[in-house]
Amino acid sequence: MREITSRNKVETQADVIVVGAGPAGSFAALTAAKVGADVVICEEHEEVGLPSHCPGHISITGLNKLGLHVEGEIVENKIAGAVVYSPLSATFRVDFSSPVTYVVNRAMFDRHLAHLAEKAGAKLLLGTRVKKLRIEDGSACGVYTNKGESLRSKIVIDAEGCALTLLKQMGLQPFDRSLVVSAVNGIVERADHLEEDTVEVYLGHSYAPGFYAWIMPKRDGSAKVGLATRHGNPKEHLTHFLSAHPVARKKIKFSDVKNLSYHLIPLGGPLPITYQNGFLAVGDAASQVKPTTGGGVIMGLTCARIAGETASHAVQCNDPSEDFLSRYQKGWQQEIGFDMAVMRQLRMMLNRLSDKKIDQIIRFCSQFQVDEKLQKLKDIDYQGRAMFELFKSPSVWTIAIYSLLSYLAS
Repeated sequence: MREITSRNKVETQADVIVVGAGPAGSFAALTAAKVGADVVICEEHEEVGLPSHCPGHISITGLNKLGLHVEGEIVENKIAGAVVYSPLSATFRVDFSSPVTYVVNRAMFDRHLAHLAEKAGAKLLLGTRVKKLRIEDGSACGVYTNKGESLRSKIVIDAEGCALTLLKQMGLQPFDRSLVVSAVNGIVERADHLEEDTVEVYLGHSYAPGFYAWIMPKRDGSAKVGLATRHGNPKEHLTHFLSAHPVARKKIKFSDVKNLSYHLIPLGGPLPITYQNGFLAVGDAASQVKPTTGGGVIMGLTCARIAGETASHAVQCNDPSEDFLSRYQKGWQQEIGFDMAVMRQLRMMLNRLSDKKIDQIIRFCSQFQVDEKLQKLKDIDYQGRAMFELFKSPSVWTIAIYSLLSYLAS
């Protein structure tokens, strides 16, 4: 970060400005800084990671692929299985021979990534909210902040989450609001009858319309609870879920839930265009979130790495043009585009199925021992490719055909 004087005014100048120090923003900054770019991160809050919105359920394979190794207090639990409760009391479970996901402390995880970015040379500006982009000749060339500052750069990476302020200013199409769910998360200090290494998922329009509820145990005996919904107030749905669900109400009392936080989850798949002159969008801002589960960390980090690489190369070539930055779009589409397209179609199908149909599918999964097929999957993030592996089994074809017929009849 450099300071230059222009017309008696001091301006901060960098190669790349990243808006937001969430996982995607910090990882994009880390990647660009490691390649040699001069990077500034603008974080609106006074502390990275707060307020924490996401429950922090992240695949171990995904982290390893990205070269990220987390340990110590960041890891609140290691998960080796899942139980799915259908709307009408059917259950389906899968158990792996070793842990496949971490439950992480999201605030600590976010701070860890921001620290790595700083170690690589990025400058972190806390309490610095970006109010709008600085645009000259149709190209993003910096930002204006809440502190009255003008920060100039060659490229701006938008990792501001679901606010979409900068995306709209660049004239890019935002995500489809009809495919967004509202989520609530909280912590209970004690939960009864939970398996320590198993996540519980609860389906049903009566409890979490259009999505699902979850209980994630932590090693200290506490648990993370929450849900997301397409309709209504998520807190009211959580109250109903924890007080009325025949299984969950025996494990959690709503009065014990603390630290409630809320956030939006876009489920429509990545935006059709995520770049413009001098501008790249990553993470939730670009809707790089799995439409099936709502998980956005690994996909966001994957795209952030590509964004950081593209931005640093553009700086080296002194070419922040739309044509050059289109390499970012091509890069992430090649990496996750197919899987995102498959997951979007699955989400559209799930949104139309009744509780009765979902219950029957869950029962079929148990009856045809789909858990044994799932245990052989090597990567749970790339679900499009996983579907191809599963379709090698005739029993999975039976379930798929039934699901498709149910979807067409709905």
